[in-house]
Amino acid sequence: MGKIAFVFPGQGAQAIGMGKDLVETDAAARRRYEEADEALGFALSRIILEGPEAELKATANTQPALLTASIVYLERFQSIHGLQPDYVAGHSLGEYSALVAAGVLSFAEAVSTVRARGEFMEAAVPSGQGAMAAVLGAEREALQTLCESISAGGHPVELANLNCPGQIVISGSVAGVQAVVEQGKEAAGAKRVIPLEVSGPFHSSLMRPASERLAAVLEGVAMNRAAVPVVANASAKPVQEPEEIRQLLVEQVHASVLWEDSVAWLIAQGVDTFIEFGSGSVLAGLIKKIDRSVKVYSINSLEALEQFQLTTA
Repeated sequence: MGKIAFVFPGQGAQAIGMGKDLVETDAAARRRYEEADEALGFALSRIILEGPEAELKATANTQPALLTASIVYLERFQSIHGLQPDYVAGHSLGEYSALVAAGVLSFAEAVSTVRARGEFMEAAVPSGQGAMAAVLGAEREALQTLCESISAGGHPVELANLNCPGQIVISGSVAGVQAVVEQGKEAAGAKRVIPLEVSGPFHSSLMRPASERLAAVLEGVAMNRAAVPVVANASAKPVQEPEEIRQLLVEQVHASVLWEDSVAWLIAQGVDTFIEFGSGSVLAGLIKKIDRSVKVYSINSLEALEQFQLTTA
């Protein structure tokens, strides 16, 4: 039997009504949604369950909303199946869900921290000055070189999310991202460059002001040593010590999300089963593109939760 990793999605996976099937049938899940409302001082649960879409999509709401949904699916799953992971990891915001799963952060503390993180990220760059785009089919090194040359010309643009082979998200100034859109095919072999609907240039050096503000908040957040190793986005390496986790969370806001590298590292440690908790199945899709031979499950509904069976074949 190989090892198991629990993984948690980031922004973009959210959907109105996520977790509703649990909230309606499970007192513990309902309590978690109420606890999120109490931690934030407003009805986040109403936004999660009823929308409107525009409110759920606001970064400062999306982040605590996704974390809340991920944790209720995780807790219900563990109460039914009793399965423990060998490692945990999350994509961007999902790293905070992973830290709750590993016992580093309390649920309430994580909810308020990611709310602040979302606010800082939204405020870091004036609206309309930053952009992100998904680059499909490009070579990583060639795209890196292209971004460096455009940035050197005064229009910062960087690799933000290294998701899987052939899927890299870039982030930076509007002019920088536009230059990659125009030159990506020629200079980096990109098949397509798709602008993303986001409220800022996340995971780029333009987010440094958000990192600094988050650092001040994280100083006051109580953290335990991780019960299982957490594979950090910024390093694609395992961490367990609170001080190192704090530092990497600060970096994570303006650094690349090394998702492909993180999954490859986990597979190299003998992980052959990935279980994704939360809304959608974005990570399941990315993991399959990284290595088709691993088993991947998405626990994103009560039905998925109850029908789950670990295949050992």
